[in-house]
Amino acid sequence: MQRHLLGLAIACALGAFTQSAIAADHAAAPEVAAAADQESAPASPNAQPTELEAIKVTARRRSENIEKIPVAVSAFSEEDLKDLQVENLDGLQGAVPGLNVVQGRGSSNSANIFIRGIGQPDALQTFDPGVGMYVDDVYYSRIQGALLGLFDVDHVEVLRGPQGTLYGKNSTGGAIKIVTKDPSDATTGSAELTLGNYGRAEGRFYLAGAFNDMWSASIAGAITGNDGYVKDVTTGNRYNDDDSKAFRAKLQFKPSESFKATLALDYINQSTALTLGAPTAPLFATNLSPGTPPTLLYTPPGGTWDFHARTSFGPDKGQDLEHKGVSLSMDWQISEAWKFKSISAYRWLDSDAYIDIDASQFELGDVLVDFNQKQASQELQLQYDNGSNLQAVYGLYWMREMLPSHQEAYADNLLLLGTLPIGFLRTIDDRQTTTSSAAFAHLSWEFAPTWTLAAGLRYTHETKDYWRTTSAFFGAPLQAASQDPQAVIPPTSHGWNALTPSLSLQKQFNEQLMGYVSANRGFKSGGFNGRANSAAEAANPIFNPEYVWTYELGLKMRSADNRLQANVAAFHSNYRDFQARVSAVSGDPANPVFSFPVLNAASLKMDGIEIEGAALFGEGTRLSGQLSWLNARYDKFVDPRVQMFPTLASLHDHVPFSPEFTARVALAHTFGFGSGAALTLGGDVSYRDDTWLSVDNRPGLMQPSFALVGLFGVFDSADGHWQIRAGVRNLTDKVYKTDGQEFSSVGNIQTAYFGWPRNYYISARYSF
Repeated sequence: MQRHLLGLAIACALGAFTQSAIAADHAAAPEVAAAADQESAPASPNAQPTELEAIKVTARRRSENIEKIPVAVSAFSEEDLKDLQVENLDGLQGAVPGLNVVQGRGSSNSANIFIRGIGQPDALQTFDPGVGMYVDDVYYSRIQGALLGLFDVDHVEVLRGPQGTLYGKNSTGGAIKIVTKDPSDATTGSAELTLGNYGRAEGRFYLAGAFNDMWSASIAGAITGNDGYVKDVTTGNRYNDDDSKAFRAKLQFKPSESFKATLALDYINQSTALTLGAPTAPLFATNLSPGTPPTLLYTPPGGTWDFHARTSFGPDKGQDLEHKGVSLSMDWQISEAWKFKSISAYRWLDSDAYIDIDASQFELGDVLVDFNQKQASQELQLQYDNGSNLQAVYGLYWMREMLPSHQEAYADNLLLLGTLPIGFLRTIDDRQTTTSSAAFAHLSWEFAPTWTLAAGLRYTHETKDYWRTTSAFFGAPLQAASQDPQAVIPPTSHGWNALTPSLSLQKQFNEQLMGYVSANRGFKSGGFNGRANSAAEAANPIFNPEYVWTYELGLKMRSADNRLQANVAAFHSNYRDFQARVSAVSGDPANPVFSFPVLNAASLKMDGIEIEGAALFGEGTRLSGQLSWLNARYDKFVDPRVQMFPTLASLHDHVPFSPEFTARVALAHTFGFGSGAALTLGGDVSYRDDTWLSVDNRPGLMQPSFALVGLFGVFDSADGHWQIRAGVRNLTDKVYKTDGQEFSSVGNIQTAYFGWPRNYYISARYSF
């Protein structure tokens, strides 16, 4: 009841705030000056900074100083990303409080992203991400293709907590926003070559300039590759490699200071071998003879994994991705106070991936996932700024996604009849069409000197149309047990509505200190079980939406001399109707059904404290870091298996991807030479507490606490044109798990995936 009252109060206040604030006394005390906006002009390209850099973000859809907004957000410039040694999105792991971002689910191009314990627990395309991914304000609706290479980035923003008001698609955990470089009036460019171990070879370029006073353009590209860090010692084949090509072009039309239109085209093509992990539990074949126990096929060796793996797939079975899109962004300054913005986009995503889920030479959980996604979106924004105490954003959003897929599951080693192996093939075809529409408004009103109230409300209506059929084919002598089809979900449509309000109150105590309190609601729509393998599951395939309320208290601080900066956020989240995919087996022994029901099983609570900051010492020494504490726990988890088998009582003791502590500390020092050249040496240590990698807590799918060390060195020439960079990641050669696949009802599959072993590189870049 209180939540509905809050939503109603905000809705009523939106119009009232606008009218009353416009009529307010504009002679009120001026906004507190942002110390971070003070900048010192460097004497040379490599002059040592005397103050921390001002950071502008667009977390609330307008450019604002990061230290003046009541949002938990981390931001990284292009140079920050290089010092973090970030090549792809998963390089942000460890740099942001509460963020888990890794290459996910046995795929070379998928991103497994959780923020504050909220994400997408199953990679299947019938699930929606819990963390929204945006590139230049365009929403990417699939985790496949989201493991982006960061080759022409201006900056990256990571927003923590529900994004249910301002962002294109509701998300419960947060959002990652990548902002790429816009064309410049002056001719600028760069070219970079990188070489490293494991056969790493990469080339990148960027070129931008103006044709005349109205037209400018840019083009960027990256070709990246490596031989992979996993090897089959029997065949000599290598896996977990990269072979990617990415390009982006922008054309900008700016006939006046009041209007700008930017057309962007992007293209990614990736073709790799399999992504292999290691089984962490014994693998079994199911014996269909009554009373016969499962047959042991494989026992994982003890000790540390040596990055050697086997697969039942041939070398011609890999993972291919083509991801491309076009967008048009238009900004029109209608008057001094009003601005209109339109963001139109169309995207294509084709993925054809073989995944060896059991990561062994046995054919237990080998799959092909082939889908062809099309996505159109349109967003309209009307922004208001009276130049004093009121800013507002009103908007409409629409997205339509069409997602047909074909899947095959191969399991010729899964079933036995006595000693006779029984071949097995499952085929799946489905189609999902999602239509999401929303209207939103957000107001920020300085109602008294140094006091600002912000309120927002979003109404979302989302409809999903779904159809699915699956068939099961058994080999001799059980051909008669085949079912074609085995389960059909006829064309079905279902819709969900949600109101997601936000409210914050902030106080600028002085020029160096701001504090805020906020409440935000997030929503992730329901869907259909894309793993329904029985008639009973197909008859009831719908799972419900997730909702989360997050309450936050924050402080943002900067010293008077601009050499010390820190942000602190404490939060409490109530998260309900968690969409959990679990694993079960049913049916008679002669015709078992391996099922993966989706349960709105759980309600959770999360409490956390996040600290991040940076400091400059002396001349050229920079210290930065983050520390987060997270207490994520289930209030309840209703799992029929636990009720049926009390021995499974500990199956949900821990929330996945929610380590209690994460931390990182980085130190860098720049040595200036009389010639104007500079040498920077730096390093970092990141720490991650015990992390469970699956919804079902399996011992082998837990990564104990560990630390990673990185070092780098950078030489910048006196004229600023040349940069030579060298670095090493995972200096101590730590073997650590990053993700897991849990299908324990099928052969006891519990597969872990691992991060890169020690790797090093050297790169040279020329800029002009």
